[in-house]
Amino acid sequence: MHRNHRAAALTATVLAGALTLAACSSSSGGKKAEDGGPAASAGKATTPRMTVAMVTHASPGDTFWDLVRKGAQAAAAKDNVKLVYSSDPSAGNQANLVQNAIDQKVDGIALTAAKPDAMKDVVAKAKSAGIPVVGFNSGVDDWKKLGMLEYFGQDENIAGQAFGKKLNGLGAKHALCVIQEQGQVALESRCAGVKKGFSGKTDVLYVNGTDMPSVKSTITAKLKQDSSIDQVVTLGAPIALTAVQSVSDAGSKAKVATFDLNKDLVKAVQNGSVEFAVDQQPYLQGYLAVDSLWLYKTNGNFSGGGTAPVLTGPAFITKDNVDAVAEFAANGTR
Repeated sequence: MHRNHRAAALTATVLAGALTLAACSSSSGGKKAEDGGPAASAGKATTPRMTVAMVTHASPGDTFWDLVRKGAQAAAAKDNVKLVYSSDPSAGNQANLVQNAIDQKVDGIALTAAKPDAMKDVVAKAKSAGIPVVGFNSGVDDWKKLGMLEYFGQDENIAGQAFGKKLNGLGAKHALCVIQEQGQVALESRCAGVKKGFSGKTDVLYVNGTDMPSVKSTITAKLKQDSSIDQVVTLGAPIALTAVQSVSDAGSKAKVATFDLNKDLVKAVQNGSVEFAVDQQPYLQGYLAVDSLWLYKTNGNFSGGGTAPVLTGPAFITKDNVDAVAEFAANGTR
């Protein structure tokens, strides 16, 4: 076979394997920390086994992080990586989990910097120990200052501005932006972006995202108090689905739109109870974070040249295009 033909055939085989891996996933449990499951079964790397710790600020029961974890597991299975996942919504506790990873002498750490100041010291300790650290999902404005190698996620302020401009096109006049965790930089940045891009009035409402009955009653009370609110903006799929119930309970005519997806949210977009969603592709974030550490360890690669983030969003999911991602959402990967 001609050399060029052989190279093309090899490239096609590698791409086919990558696509197969991207479509695979495994279920995620509720344990605090555990090794990554066999998320993919083909194309496994023959490089030496390495250990990657993924430490997030996930709250219990938030389905968003199931998608992140599945992506991480798929990359780990492909790359011959032992994945140790742990999470805690408390910034101090999350920092302690990172310290535990350092003490265990892992080969790489992927973390979310929802509260960047809390990550500063442990990231510095990891670097001093010769452990590369990548950021994803939260901390797009701080990852370089913290000294991380690279970052994967969306620019939340830009995504918020795009969200606000879309509301302008839909004719909204008074938006209520619901933040489920006060002080979380990604969430605060989203609402700031919405306010900047939206030409109408924007109010911010803080709720306790770990207590859905409280979320529901707080949003309901606000809608009853101010009937001029015609748009509810939520920053996570579970909050959006709860807000739909709040709108009904309040007898409000407000519409609901949100950041982030899960399979139930996809159904809500399909049936029109949620106008649209902004997808930042959490599966891709988890996958790229783990895969990047393998690439750095085995070939010295780092995306973005250490100066620019790798953007995974925003992409708008509306009734017009939701069917294209519905199958993947049903599989638990979008």
